[in-house]
Amino acid sequence: MNSLLVVIQALPAILPGIFVTVGNVAISLAIGLLLGVPFAIGQVYGPPIVRRLVATYVWFFRGVPILVLLFLFYGFFISLGLPAEPFIIACLVLGATSAAYQSQIFRGAIISLPDGQLKAARALGMSDGEGIAWIILPQALRLSIPGWANEFSILLKDSAICFVLGTQDIMARTSFAAARTHEHLALYAAAGLIYLFLTWIVLKMLRRLEYAVNVPGYSTGMDGLDF
Repeated sequence: MNSLLVVIQALPAILPGIFVTVGNVAISLAIGLLLGVPFAIGQVYGPPIVRRLVATYVWFFRGVPILVLLFLFYGFFISLGLPAEPFIIACLVLGATSAAYQSQIFRGAIISLPDGQLKAARALGMSDGEGIAWIILPQALRLSIPGWANEFSILLKDSAICFVLGTQDIMARTSFAAARTHEHLALYAAAGLIYLFLTWIVLKMLRRLEYAVNVPGYSTGMDGLDF
């Protein structure tokens, strides 16, 4: 009962961290989308040099832990004399990492499309760019919704690490409250429930998006996410 009371009393201090966490994840997803789509196109349709450059980028950001990247970016900003704003650094790190993963999600979706669609677009008088933009990408983006939903879940969990830089997110505020009250188990359990609730809300939204863009005869594979 005492632990529950502590959690209730700490919630007003913890809940504002939701806005920081959601903002971090939303910006990171947007960065990942803006970079991931052209990276995927470059890997599938680009010349060999572009494919190698994108593959190197993906290899680096998928291979280095988020925590290490946070400290690397922070040190890089400090060494250049730039303002090392924790929230901005967290968004850049998570966004750059998400771009690596999203590029592979979109690349897999593009490759999964039936062969010959780009040739058919050329036969209709479209350029390669027009064929990719109007024929390939709309289908690939729709097929990428399940992978994109998974990427959101991963980013939301990874964002909890960013409190080491001083971002005032859910984890940072929970850690401060736990250190002050010594009710670590109850408070971290409450933080876990908040993360679970955020995940549930966004997956429901993406599920509705999947239904909205559904084409009969095609499955995007989100049935397992309907909970």
